Amino acid sequence: MSEIIDGKKISAQIKDEVKEKVAAYAKEGIEITLAVVLVGNDPASAVYVNNKKKACEYTGIKSLSYELPEETTEEELLELIEKLNADDKVNGILVQLPLPKAIDEQKILDAISPLKDVDGFHPQNVGALSIGKKGYVSCTPFGIIELLKRSGVEITGKNAVIIGRSNIVGKPMAMLMLRENATVTVTHSKTVDLKNVTNKADILIVAIGKPKMITAEYVKDGAVVIDVGIHRMDNGKLCGDVDYEAVAPKCSLITPVPGGVGPMTIAMLMQNCVNSVEIIKAAK
Repeated sequence: MSEIIDGKKISAQIKDEVKEKVAAYAKEGIEITLAVVLVGNDPASAVYVNNKKKACEYTGIKSLSYELPEETTEEELLELIEKLNADDKVNGILVQLPLPKAIDEQKILDAISPLKDVDGFHPQNVGALSIGKKGYVSCTPFGIIELLKRSGVEITGKNAVIIGRSNIVGKPMAMLMLRENATVTVTHSKTVDLKNVTNKADILIVAIGKPKMITAEYVKDGAVVIDVGIHRMDNGKLCGDVDYEAVAPKCSLITPVPGGVGPMTIAMLMQNCVNSVEIIKAAK
């Protein structure tokens, strides 16, 4: 039977470490501030933003909240980002996605200063990751690396298969696993004979966006399985992209949904806010 990777426990450890670093910076007279921008009234986004505010409060990071109406224009949002970019008291800027349809998401993400892009979505930070330079790393993949390392998983030399090629998870995950010396295969909706590819994975990272798609026949005995997906079923319960009950008996380690990858995303956002101090200082 597999061992469960407890994302709640590991994320709590990271937030405690961040809290200590924030307190140490405060003694030097350095305050860390995160600006969070929410446009519109998407209920899920409001929950995520609230969780980020709570994490800031816990770690001692100051949070500035900008809650804008649904009818906010792209120009108005760009003006706010420009103002936050220029504000030396702001270390990080986070614009909660998705944005209303009238606003070009990529244009907004590109407008955030790469030095304050604590979500790790700016092309400059993505490029830095791809060539091994310092910068912000997208929070979910960053969190998965921490989950693996803190669970005692040896990454070097392992076959890592990633299902999904999104800019937010799949692609940065592949680059991070390469950086950790894994042999990496990225699969997606056009992959031929997916089961044959995933059955070679020592570490299987699933971010495909389809509930319970990955069943036992996709998984090698003893593999480590990381489930990035989260879906609400008709009965109100949450599930991931992996059929947990079917897959868990084959794994050595597996993340549950909820309580696996999810808590790590916010913990690594807090870590990126702390990292901003050195990133901004190095650029001056």
